[in-house]
Amino acid sequence: MPPILQMRSIEKRFPGVHALKGVSLEVSKGEVVALLGENGAGKSTLMKVLGGVHQPDSGEVLIDGAPAVIRGVSDATKYGVAFIHQELNVLDNLDVAANVYLGREPTHGGPLRLLDRGRMEEDTKKHLARLGLDIAPDTPLVRLSIAQQQMVEIAKALSLNARILIMDEPTSSLTLSETERLLEVVKDLREHGVAVIYISHRLGEVKEIADRAVVLRDGANAGELRREEITHDQMVRLMVGRDIDSFYQQPLGEKSPRYFEVETLRTARYPDKQVKFDVGRGEILGLAGLVGAGRSEAAQAIFGVDASVESRLLLDSRPLRIRSPQDAIKYGVYLVPEDRRTAGLIVDMPIRENVTLPALERYAPAGLISFEKEKEGSKEVCQRLNVKAPTVETKAANLSGGNQQKVVLAKWLALEPKVLIFDEPTRGIDVGAKAEIYELMRKLAESGVAIIMISSDMEEVINVSDRVAVMHEGRVTGVLTREETTEENIMRLAVGG
Repeated sequence: MPPILQMRSIEKRFPGVHALKGVSLEVSKGEVVALLGENGAGKSTLMKVLGGVHQPDSGEVLIDGAPAVIRGVSDATKYGVAFIHQELNVLDNLDVAANVYLGREPTHGGPLRLLDRGRMEEDTKKHLARLGLDIAPDTPLVRLSIAQQQMVEIAKALSLNARILIMDEPTSSLTLSETERLLEVVKDLREHGVAVIYISHRLGEVKEIADRAVVLRDGANAGELRREEITHDQMVRLMVGRDIDSFYQQPLGEKSPRYFEVETLRTARYPDKQVKFDVGRGEILGLAGLVGAGRSEAAQAIFGVDASVESRLLLDSRPLRIRSPQDAIKYGVYLVPEDRRTAGLIVDMPIRENVTLPALERYAPAGLISFEKEKEGSKEVCQRLNVKAPTVETKAANLSGGNQQKVVLAKWLALEPKVLIFDEPTRGIDVGAKAEIYELMRKLAESGVAIIMISSDMEEVINVSDRVAVMHEGRVTGVLTREETTEENIMRLAVGG
């Protein structure tokens, strides 16, 4: 019996880029194959060929041993291929059920064929329940968190009854409990004969779920690992072509305790709960918790994006009065947001303008912006951060996730931060870029910056943080020292223990 999917010698070129260099991939019925590689390795391009988004320049796709002609997304759907994209593909002006059945809404009645809302909502309930998601089908998407919207995207794919399911970073914005539920769903799909292609930068998930791992590097096959061969080091070695020594390193140097203090903070979402914590100069404080715990809301209130009900913040024992991001910037308190594309960058602007935007007065000595000064300043900080782009005139939209994150960081480094809040700093970026982000955070801490890191990646929280503050429903339920930081202790506090 042939594999359900065979992709043979797939070639794909774009202007100036040889994206796929004869890549091959096989997946059998009821098999979970992890597709690994750094950003730019060709993973998403290969899957877009399978999903009908791109047409290959050469090579062939076989489904059930027979050549498949996939000229568009509708063709892929007919062959039973469903694609859960890394970038959310949902419409926030519609409700959950309308998103799940968008473009294939069931109808009933006579010649007028009226929309069958009852069937849509009933079917949507079943798919949401399968994911352990307690949300009404008529809930407007705009009211959901990014994690919940991601689960709606997954529910949409499940509703297609796919034979081949492509999951591109499906857990990038999910918490530990949501991730565990999703992995159980993947195992259930495998038991029912669905072939799953699983793309993730979270290597712990790959080790748990994958039957095989296929690794791409620079647009070509780099190797393959059987289940018993899948280890963190083996995956990293194939992905980057070398060993990454000391993936996690703690900041060295002295730490000044209680440098930045959140004495009292009550957010609009949790007006009756107080957030209290402190972070030392030169320290990385992890901020853990389940989705809905109020971590991002606290970060946005500290930075002045959202108004707080009550706020008392101290920097080096001096009170701060932050009513807007401009106030926060004036004090040297900066936020690297969770959704870098919409909240951290203006993606249609070049790197140069994104980097210099928060402090244009520095580049306008006579009241007029100096293009040359902008170019010099942005180029210097981008070189420090190893931003991979042809020039600083490259649009931010054309960068990989890891390089976009570096550009968000670059605009704050140019302003000499005192406190840096990272909200999901490595969401959706590859293992090589993660190592660089961790190194940058460590160097910033060693230079005296106080760092607050919000992360849903348990491995990241445990290994990167000096201490971990855990939140539950708008308040800090406990702070763990490095010695006390374990997955069990974090989860106990995250559920209100």
